[in-house]
Amino acid sequence: MEDPICPLCRRLIPPEAKQSQHHLIPKLKGGKGGETVLLHQICHNEIHATLTEAELARDYATIEALRAHPRLEKFVEWIAKRPPGFHSKTPGRRRKR
Repeated sequence: MEDPICPLCRRLIPPEAKQSQHHLIPKLKGGKGGETVLLHQICHNEIHATLTEAELARDYATIEALRAHPRLEKFVEWIAKRPPGFHSKTPGRRRKR
């Protein structure tokens, strides 16, 4: 079986890579039981460091919208040059819920 591909950065997610499920609509905003996507943990962290739960629910409930956000666009450009298992601490704190 092939490794899954992270829809945000479009790199492979090898089994040893830190990874997590992202709710396209946050659970706190009605997304419990809704669609999720498997992401690298670093990509997931960057989404939540960039956007609030309200912004995610209102304007960024698709991968296309997330990829079009200016900060996430820059992040994707940067992370694309890293190996698939790369992980580092995300600077800054998680945005408010």
